[in-house]
Amino acid sequence: MPRVLSIAGTDPTGGAGIHADLKSIAANGGYGMAVVTALVAQNTQGVRSIHVPPMSFLREQLDAVSDDVEIDAIKLGMLGNTDIIATVSDWLAAHRPPVLVLDPVMVASSGHRLLDAEAEAALRQLLPLADLITPNMPELAVLADAPLAQSWDEALAQARQVASQYQVHVLAKGGHLGGAQAPDALLTPGGLQSDYPAARVPTRNTHGTGCSYSAALATLRPQLPSWAEAVARAKLWLTDSIAHADTLNVGQGHGPIHHFARLWRAQFAG
Repeated sequence: MPRVLSIAGTDPTGGAGIHADLKSIAANGGYGMAVVTALVAQNTQGVRSIHVPPMSFLREQLDAVSDDVEIDAIKLGMLGNTDIIATVSDWLAAHRPPVLVLDPVMVASSGHRLLDAEAEAALRQLLPLADLITPNMPELAVLADAPLAQSWDEALAQARQVASQYQVHVLAKGGHLGGAQAPDALLTPGGLQSDYPAARVPTRNTHGTGCSYSAALATLRPQLPSWAEAVARAKLWLTDSIAHADTLNVGQGHGPIHHFARLWRAQFAG
């Protein structure tokens, strides 16, 4: 059972951030741990405010885990400013795990930039440290220094460029394009491409999808021989979790996915 550490912000309604990460890790066969970078007052309708604890406390959290537990994989999520990025980077220099997945939280799905220019530059320096990055399409465009992709071919070209430039695996995600399909693709630093087609699930309850996906990938990679197989397994789990999201009835906005739908079906079958 891989021991997986999420380093990210919170979501008190449980759908995103470390709360979603811990559910994703457990659902995919890992033991989840979490270090909080920011306390976020949010719900299914939006973010209200963010509180960032002192950097000394962030470092204490990180050291408390690594002083005691052997970490098999890390998922990096919300790193909201240069101080947080520097603190995490400094710790990673001494405690780099076998697997590191970076969800580069830079741009909201709405297109709103979440980091200032200095923090974006600092986050770019983290990319070569990661094994896999999982940007949404607005974030992929920022990393490629290009306009938002208007087609899947454009998104693939941007992902291929970023993978080569930063020598990191890139998961391109087509969910933002709309339409009947929601394809994903894995691009390697050497330009190889693995495709993961899927039909779009008709639901508005997709809150925390990016967090959940990246945490699942960090959990599955230590259990499987390759990133291509990890993405295939995670994609199936995520699609199923989205397909059953409406059964949760959580919140009045964009509700969470059902992380444990598959397990609950097995547990309560018959």
